Amino acid sequence: MANVKSKKGVIGILTGGGDVPGLNPAIRAVTFRAIREGCQVIGLRRGWAGLVDIVREKDYDNSDNFQTLTEEIVNRAGRTGGTFLHSSRTNPGKVKKSAVPPHLQGTYNAEINDLTPEVLKNLDWLGIDFLIPIGGDDTLSYGVRLYQEGVKVVAIPKTMDNDVPGTDYCVGFSTAVTRTIQMTNDLRTSAGSHERFLVLEVFGRYAGFTAMLPTMAGAANRCVIPEHRFNIEQLTELLVADRRKNPSHYSVVLVSEGAMFEGGDMIFEDHSTDAFGHKKLGGIGDLVSEKLKELSPKYNNGKTIDVINQKLGYLVRCGDPDAIDSIVPMAYGNLALDLLLNRIHGRLVVLKNGRYDNMPVDAVIASKKVVNVKEHYNTARLRPHFSSFEMKPLFIMTSEAG
Repeated sequence: MANVKSKKGVIGILTGGGDVPGLNPAIRAVTFRAIREGCQVIGLRRGWAGLVDIVREKDYDNSDNFQTLTEEIVNRAGRTGGTFLHSSRTNPGKVKKSAVPPHLQGTYNAEINDLTPEVLKNLDWLGIDFLIPIGGDDTLSYGVRLYQEGVKVVAIPKTMDNDVPGTDYCVGFSTAVTRTIQMTNDLRTSAGSHERFLVLEVFGRYAGFTAMLPTMAGAANRCVIPEHRFNIEQLTELLVADRRKNPSHYSVVLVSEGAMFEGGDMIFEDHSTDAFGHKKLGGIGDLVSEKLKELSPKYNNGKTIDVINQKLGYLVRCGDPDAIDSIVPMAYGNLALDLLLNRIHGRLVVLKNGRYDNMPVDAVIASKKVVNVKEHYNTARLRPHFSSFEMKPLFIMTSEAG
């Protein structure tokens, strides 16, 4: 065993998948509360990769794979964005032959390898009693696997797409929406100065929440989302009309990275996949921009309308968390500790109908959380639809129940 057990147990914590503001506040909240309750906290580096790469030898330098956390370490980081524990998209259940750590290559040499037996041995070697993974549905789906293997898991949902099933809110979403609104409004000056279309590509592989909420808030005239294949002629006609009505002669559309043309599929940068089978998306904003310019004369008295095309990308997920992504991670971290201290595990901490709660962790693999097109998206107008806000959650369309 690598570490001496504390009186109330050892808690392992990790962050997996994409970075978002709010991860460090969650780590801070868990660590402060755990230490004061008499627990020890081990930060696992690079998501699940840290648990794959550990060499179980007493004198081996595993500092790249884990570290013991203290209040001093987490306090300053807790006010910043990103994750000081680093992250990865490693899936220990499906490790490619080329990614198997050198010390395990003699044992695991198939093209795709399940290193879960090593992960379980490493957790035992570290003396970890409880595990808190922070991540989206990919990261947490492996947390479900470990729970099924007997590990005591309590999960915290994180993703700027806000698409983890079971919860109205995922850490990182509010900051992403806030930044999208801010940057869209900043870019209006250029779009208006040159009387152009403004096309902004935002994150959202399968769920269009990060395009829908800013549009509902007035940042854009239209948005196209993964849940509805859009007609480019229809979009062009609408944006030309929006531009004509605008005294500054410009119009704005937010394009989810997973949006698809009518009759088409997702646009990928290449055909390589990550450990969870996802190809890297990219380019839909460019294609939308090209087609809008090409089709614009048809709806603009024969005159071409130029386009400002910007991929917001990592600009909306970097930097410090906003107020919500400072408060919610603190609450989620403490809620996770409440459960573990009461020896309750196999749970996902959630916000539901405005209140903190928890539910079975396998909720993350039981369904998909996407925009309810019938209830929230006007397919004729290519923008959010709403008729009443009574009893809706804070972010309007983030509950599967509507």
